[in-house]
Amino acid sequence: MTALPDWMRPPRAEGWFAEDLDRLPEAPRHTELIDGALVFMMSPQRSWHGRLVTGLTNALTAHAPTGFEVEREMTIRLDSRNRPEPDLLVTTAPYDPDRTWYAPQDVRLVVEVVSPESAHRDRTVKLRKYAEAGVPHYWCIEDEDGAPVVHVYELDEPTRTYVPVGICRGSLQRPVPFEISLDLEKLTPPRRT
Repeated sequence: MTALPDWMRPPRAEGWFAEDLDRLPEAPRHTELIDGALVFMMSPQRSWHGRLVTGLTNALTAHAPTGFEVEREMTIRLDSRNRPEPDLLVTTAPYDPDRTWYAPQDVRLVVEVVSPESAHRDRTVKLRKYAEAGVPHYWCIEDEDGAPVVHVYELDEPTRTYVPVGICRGSLQRPVPFEISLDLEKLTPPRRT
């Protein structure tokens, strides 16, 4: 059996805490903290995923009015034991070049692009955690034969749960968190046969 490197050992008996992520330079990129456990993205990222995140980042940045910022692959400190890293987020917090995480009250939209290894977390665990933290909008994007399909959720404040408000294919029109109109088919290159 291979021994764990020292950096992978929790610094205390209770496990990992949100602030510990900033002290793990040896950790792989995209390391998240879910319920006090480190989660690593170990499988290679598909080109479709990367192109979609880049296309969506550019499109949302083009639509974002003054006072909104679009960030990719930055963690959200939901509480002391949870710091997930969505593929993309929209925030009202001002740009800070030294920032390593966002507070949930500053996040208006979280976007997760589902990968085979993250499917359960994106569809259930993160859906629940972002809602409980009060993030008002959540998009979960699935690959449907190479085309992005966006499952759109809005927060029901009294219950702190998400309510599905639509499944978008081809195009996406949303009035919140700001006016958004996207041609989803232009976010990734067409598949060649």
